[in-house]
Amino acid sequence: MAIDDLLDEHEQSERVLEWLRNNGAGLIGGIVLGLAAIGGWKWWQQHQQQQELAAADRYHAAVSAIEANDEEAAAKVAALGDGVFANLSALELAAAQVEADEPQKAIETLRAIKPGNPAVADVVDQRLARLLIATDQAEAALELLADAATPAALEARGDAQQALGQQEKAREDYSKALAGLDVAAPQRQLLELKLMEVGGTPASTEAKS
Repeated sequence: MAIDDLLDEHEQSERVLEWLRNNGAGLIGGIVLGLAAIGGWKWWQQHQQQQELAAADRYHAAVSAIEANDEEAAAKVAALGDGVFANLSALELAAAQVEADEPQKAIETLRAIKPGNPAVADVVDQRLARLLIATDQAEAALELLADAATPAALEARGDAQQALGQQEKAREDYSKALAGLDVAAPQRQLLELKLMEVGGTPASTEAKS
């Protein structure tokens, strides 16, 4: 190997060492930060999993209390706070309260739900509206379902309209609900009967005549 080559290699080595001396602390710090970030992310994932498992345990405890008619059931449901488990347990609690002939308690339970999912919000509104109608609060049900868009919500709003004697508006809501339902939907027959009760004619009946 030529002397010039050795000098070049030596010079390159010196440059590398100098660069490491100048930048080594930052390089090591970056590596440490990277490892810390990875470790932190793994810790966060484990923490989240533990939180979800704990929430699931509290949910099962709340449901068990509801099924056992435990006096602490409502408190256990409230302790779940917000989120999917809280919403589901509150829906179950409201259903149990209705079965126990405590509609006002069920209304309060449903009003306290704060769903973050639009689909869950729709279910809550429908159940609450039907309870309001059953307890002579149809006006409140109409206000609740002012922006109804799904077939089930439109049907519930039609029920409220019918309870208030607003036949024409009920026909309109029932017709919209039927238009949004599949022809094979199991609830279609009952909805058609409701439409006929308020003087409407289902599209399927019109087609046959």
